[in-house]
Amino acid sequence: MSPMARTSISTLLLTLVIFIAATPARAENFISPFIGYNFGGDTGCPSISNCEDKHLNWGIGVGSVGGLFGVEAEFAFIPSFFGETTGSDNSLFTFMGNFLLAPKFGPVQPYGTIGFGLIKTHTDLTLGGLIDNDQNDFGWNTGGGLMIHFSDHFGVRGDVRYFHAFSALELLGLNLGETKLDYGRFSGSLLVKF
Repeated sequence: MSPMARTSISTLLLTLVIFIAATPARAENFISPFIGYNFGGDTGCPSISNCEDKHLNWGIGVGSVGGLFGVEAEFAFIPSFFGETTGSDNSLFTFMGNFLLAPKFGPVQPYGTIGFGLIKTHTDLTLGGLIDNDQNDFGWNTGGGLMIHFSDHFGVRGDVRYFHAFSALELLGLNLGETKLDYGRFSGSLLVKF
C-alpha cells in the first residue's frame, strides 16, 4: 500500500472517530447492511429507471443519529463496476464518512446526507493478473433517503446517492484527461438499532 493510501485511510478513520465522538448522548446507534445497484456517470446504466445492465453492489453503514443530526461510516463494494469482459476483472470500493440531517416523524425518518472519503478502483486485464492497476482517490457523496422504523430495534431504509472523485480517472497508468469518476447508487437495506 502506498504512503498516500495509508495517509488517506488514517485521515478517514480519524475523521470517523471525531464524528462519532461528537454525536449527542441520546442518539440511536445503527448498523445498516445494504444491497443496491449503480446508475448514471461511469456505469453502464444511463438512469435509475432505464437500466438493463445492472451491477449489484453491497456494503454496510454504521452510525448514530439523534433527534435531528447524525453521522455514519459507510463501506461499499462494487464488483464489475466498469462492466464484465472476458479476461478482465475490475471493482470499486468506497469508504465514506457522512453527516446526516434526519428529522424523525414517528416511525418515519427522511434524511439527507453529505460526506467525504476514499474511492478505490481496481482493474486487472488478464486472467493471470499480469496487468493490474489500483487507484485511490478522495471523493464525496451526497444523497438522501427514508428510514422506516418497525420497532425500537428494527426497520428498513431506502437510499439514493451520488458519488464523485476529486481527481481525474486513470486506468492502467493512462490518464483519461479531465474525466472524473462519478456515478449514482440506489440501495435498500435492513436497519438494526441498538
